[in-house]
Amino acid sequence: MRAGIIGAGFIGTVHAQAVRAAGGVVARAAASTPERSAQAAARLGALAPAGTAEDLIDADDVDVVHICTPNSLHVPLARRALAAGKPVVCEKPLATVLDEARALAADAAGAVATVPFVYRFYPAVREARARVAAGEAGPLHLLHGAYLQDWQAGGAAAGWRGDASEGGAFRAFADIGVHWCDLVEFTTGHRITRLSARTSGGGTVTTMAFETDAGATGSTVISQTAIGRRNSLRFSLDGSEAAYGFDQETPETLHVGGITENRSVHRGSPATSSAAGRYSLLPPGHPQGYQDCFNAFVADTYAAIGGPAPDGLPTFTDGARAAALVDAVITSSESSTWVEVPQT
Repeated sequence: MRAGIIGAGFIGTVHAQAVRAAGGVVARAAASTPERSAQAAARLGALAPAGTAEDLIDADDVDVVHICTPNSLHVPLARRALAAGKPVVCEKPLATVLDEARALAADAAGAVATVPFVYRFYPAVREARARVAAGEAGPLHLLHGAYLQDWQAGGAAAGWRGDASEGGAFRAFADIGVHWCDLVEFTTGHRITRLSARTSGGGTVTTMAFETDAGATGSTVISQTAIGRRNSLRFSLDGSEAAYGFDQETPETLHVGGITENRSVHRGSPATSSAAGRYSLLPPGHPQGYQDCFNAFVADTYAAIGGPAPDGLPTFTDGARAAALVDAVITSSESSTWVEVPQT
């Protein structure tokens, strides 16, 4: 698979490593100018630069397009890639407004078009999902947790993410809050139908209470100014018989809360399911992390290009779902009311 990567910041580098781990090559790289494209090609280990993003999409030696640009460019670039008949991997948020995300998801119908909700690919997350699906927790009644980062603490520069014209509104929730919501909906099978949200700190903090279509209630705190929290995405799924807890900063274990005892189920242990085992690539005790999740996501995307999509592959439909949640959070925060989540 010959990949073209548009954008060469932190996440572009992660994509490049995942492409190679999936057995592909980074054929071309593009950035905002031809000079930066040449620098990007060198940094990402691409075979050649492309003068512009459009040139990269149109290049005959690019089979799949990875879009890692500021958010405002996602829609036009993804639409061009789809029109060229090429599979596309687009960073979230898929679009900065709901209508554009919906339209892009519709354009992608029948195509391989994915969004990196990569936290789905932790074996512990797949284990929690398998146990919920098997009914081991009983009916879930409370879903709660947080996604906390500190890179905006102390007034640190936000770069293009701080510019609403490039990053979109309510940047913390659109940037990382959607990861939390996607992970909890994916793991539980519940859908958030109604929510009440408050946002502060210039968009760096959101608190949200919600209800689901399966009768659960929940809450989450999203912050990019939580000092000492580098990338703490954590959830607890509380049922009548058991509760499952996960923290991305300690991802090798799933906490299983019980009425008579609590347990930690370690990745690769005999107690884990085949769903988790599929993504457990190293022997137990050899930690897997974020890059391994990203590698698995890209490998599954490339597998879908040549055959059936693997279970749990996040697509543009999931990207549009995330945009609907952002839209509801904005509406609720601005009106100080409970709102229904738009259907996608």
